[in-house]
Amino acid sequence: MKIAYLTGEYPRATDTFIQREVAGLRDAGLAVETCSIRRTGPEHHVGEEQRTEAARTFHVLETAKNPARLVGAHFHWLLRRPGAWLRALVLAIRTAPGGARALLYQLIYFAEAALLARHMAQHGVTHLHNHIAKSSCTVAMLASEISGIPYSFTLHGPDIFYEPIHWRLDEKIRRAAFVACISEFCRSQAMAFSAPDHWDKLHIVHCGVDPARYAHTRQRSGRQALFVGRLAAVKGLPVLFDALARMGADAPDLAIIGDGPDRAAIEALARELGLADRVDFMGYRSQSEVADMLGQSDLLILPSFAEGLPVVLMEALAGETPVVTTQIAGIPELVRDGETGHLCPPGDAGALARAIAAVLDDPDRARAMAARGRAIVAREFNSRIEAARLASLFAAYATPGTPRPPKRPDPLS
Repeated sequence: MKIAYLTGEYPRATDTFIQREVAGLRDAGLAVETCSIRRTGPEHHVGEEQRTEAARTFHVLETAKNPARLVGAHFHWLLRRPGAWLRALVLAIRTAPGGARALLYQLIYFAEAALLARHMAQHGVTHLHNHIAKSSCTVAMLASEISGIPYSFTLHGPDIFYEPIHWRLDEKIRRAAFVACISEFCRSQAMAFSAPDHWDKLHIVHCGVDPARYAHTRQRSGRQALFVGRLAAVKGLPVLFDALARMGADAPDLAIIGDGPDRAAIEALARELGLADRVDFMGYRSQSEVADMLGQSDLLILPSFAEGLPVVLMEALAGETPVVTTQIAGIPELVRDGETGHLCPPGDAGALARAIAAVLDDPDRARAMAARGRAIVAREFNSRIEAARLASLFAAYATPGTPRPPKRPDPLS
């Protein structure tokens, strides 16, 4: 099998789990051709891994800027599969949300899809897999229709669940060979927006980490907290700042790894609350640097309002770093309150402050919970094993007449 892997931007510093999945599939013996709609900026190439992957990735929009290649791709399919090309055009129009602007975007996705389909045909691709069920998945669905190459996708959330009708999640599920859902919660949302006769092709394949990468010597000070994520409203950083301000002199120092659209406003809020000397904005960091920082931190705090199932929680627990986070979406499938970490109601600064204090006041209990969390990560969120589960889905769905795998597929041996 040769798999084309498509995302909106690859590789990204915020999506290192996709790189691990690609590496795991290659280790399992699959040929993987990485494709990206857009070329990521240099700020995302924070390590040699990202630079290597960027160099070997096919970039759709960049290729589309060559008129000869764009027109040539469409003529190729008009000559060889005219009915399929026309069906894909009709599908693009039929699944467009209301309005002229939305229709224009659908036609752009259709134009991109023909290029992607041509690239896959030239490289002997037998299956197309997409991460994130929004615009890149629309391109994948249309490219599959044009080329006849089956497609599947990994469903994450949470933003796709805000506008499932806009992104036609129902149609994407219906046409996909299968859907890999990252959590039980995610799968339940897919069930809510699809017909029951498609539910048995909704499988659970977790995002994962390499637990060994986070087994490092402790260098903790006793007062260091860490946040890792995009600097955007959905991550709840103002609530965390409120919690730290309430704790006064008892608050830990906070390192923030990540960047995003709200960075300036968040930095201004830290100054306004008198936290500027206690908060270090570190920007993007490589996987190795994140692992090192987790080893130096006494706890990871993730006060999000909406999530899928954050990989950084897996990374923290893999390194036995205590976690404090919110009781939302798929998070309780990994972080069990009082057992593997502390869960708080989203938006509750008082509860968040009490949970942070509980970790700092009783570090032995917090580390014991994190150790139990590491065992769950090693068993259920190991990137190599999860990639093997996904590989087993590719194999099963490539063989006509094979019974559909169970909800939680067995790893490909």
